[in-house]
Amino acid sequence: MQESVEALARVLESYRGRDKVIRAVCYSSQLIGGVLSRQADADVCSQQLGKRLLLLSAQLSQCRTVLRLFDDASMLVYSHNYGFGATDEDPLVRWLSILTNMADQLYYPCEHVAWAADAELIKVKSERWWLLSTVLWGTSLLLGILRSLRVLLLLRKKMKSCGTDRVGHSFQISRQVRGEFLSIISNAADLMNAVHWMPPGFLWAGQCPNWLVGLMGTISSLIGLMEISPNHSGQDDSTEINT
Repeated sequence: MQESVEALARVLESYRGRDKVIRAVCYSSQLIGGVLSRQADADVCSQQLGKRLLLLSAQLSQCRTVLRLFDDASMLVYSHNYGFGATDEDPLVRWLSILTNMADQLYYPCEHVAWAADAELIKVKSERWWLLSTVLWGTSLLLGILRSLRVLLLLRKKMKSCGTDRVGHSFQISRQVRGEFLSIISNAADLMNAVHWMPPGFLWAGQCPNWLVGLMGTISSLIGLMEISPNHSGQDDSTEINT
């Protein structure tokens, strides 16, 4: 018990870890709140609890939006350090990464403008800026899925060429494959929510109930928590959109 509390405390001490924990609580609250609010046969107490959890989810989401006001610099540093990628990197992976970095970098100022408009700090319509930020987020997620699929294809070829005398190398590739699969699942879950927040009439925009949005976000958040766990073998620690 003490070890679990200490591990949680270590995670919460870092900005990235705290953000992922808040995100997990936010979406899980929306999931449970959506289920309780949806049940027609639930008693009054359960329905009230569901509404309160949905309110908690909304407040935590707003909290994370405010905290993202300070993410531009770290994203800029990451994009600058990556540049045009390593020369020995697969060209398609490199360009998908570059385009993803561009989408991520543009996302933050668009969201900042939308937030400032809602807070009545500036006199512009926030709807178009929220839409633009959602489009950039969805684009980043789609590019991330394509990148992971390309990496999986390269790893598969690498695994076939790996001989039985290189067991350790094969095990490392297997862990990378697992990481890319988890990344695809996470990005796909977030992409489903991104489409839901698009204007009505676009695919399934506006048609997902609260519990489904919470479920998709919870799945993505749990994978994100796995990525920062000590036992996870992630390939990098990049800055990314994580709404």
